[in-house]
Order: sequence, then structure tokens, then C-alpha cells
Amino acid sequence: MTDGSHRYLEPTQSAGRRFVQRGLEGPVVMLNLLRFREVADYSAHPELAPATPITGAEAFERYVRHTQPFLHESGGEVLFLGDGGAFLIGPEDERWDLVMLIRQSSVTSFLAFASNEAYLAGLGHRTAALEDSRLLPLSERG
Repeated sequence: MTDGSHRYLEPTQSAGRRFVQRGLEGPVVMLNLLRFREVADYSAHPELAPATPITGAEAFERYVRHTQPFLHESGGEVLFLGDGGAFLIGPEDERWDLVMLIRQSSVTSFLAFASNEAYLAGLGHRTAALEDSRLLPLSERG
């Protein structure tokens, strides 16, 4: 595990600016590494909270179900969704529960997806689900 002092759940303004300034051309693949909370924490989004407590993994499933229509509408797709675990090469005490590769047709389509008000209405499920995450935008070499 990480020491808990640095958890990453949302992009910072400076990270968002650097992402746009990279000037990526063509499709972008987003590598997501996700670690779930034992019990989902809906304190920041009580309007989305279920009647009884659920796991972080269950809250993330709610996020995925909510998100898929908006992802497809924006031209995006899930390329890979799979169980994570401990690194073969990397910190021995670090694990990721789920790994996703999401393909977007362009940076513009990703930004349109990420700023869609209807999509954002369900983002609290992701926040409730995650203990920590990483998001790495990838572009194919030409």
C-alpha cells in the first residue's frame, strides 16, 4: 500500500492543463489503476448513497453502469477491464484492484465526455468507491 499521505482521486488543475498542452493527436487510451474502499464512502454525495452500505467495488459498478452510455455517446469504448493485484515489477506493498483501458477518439472527445453534466451527476459513485487511483493518458507512437 501507499503510505496514505498521497491519494489521487481527481485531476488537479495543473495536471489537466499539462494534459491539454501535450497536444495529443488522434485516439487517446486512458490507463486506469483503481483501489477500492472496503465500504463505499458517500459522505461527499449523500444524494447518491444506497439505503444500506455497499462495498467500494459495488459503488464502482454503479459508476460504470451510469457512465457507459455517456462514454459510448462521446465515441469512447472500454478496451480492457480486469482484476489487478500486486506488481511483478514495482512496489511490493502496492496493489490495484481493477485495471481499465478506456479509448477515446481524441482529447476533444474525452474532454466533452468528462464535462458532460449528466455524466458528472453520477461521478459521486466513483468518489465513494475509490481509496486511490491513477489515470495515465497514452497515445500510440506513429
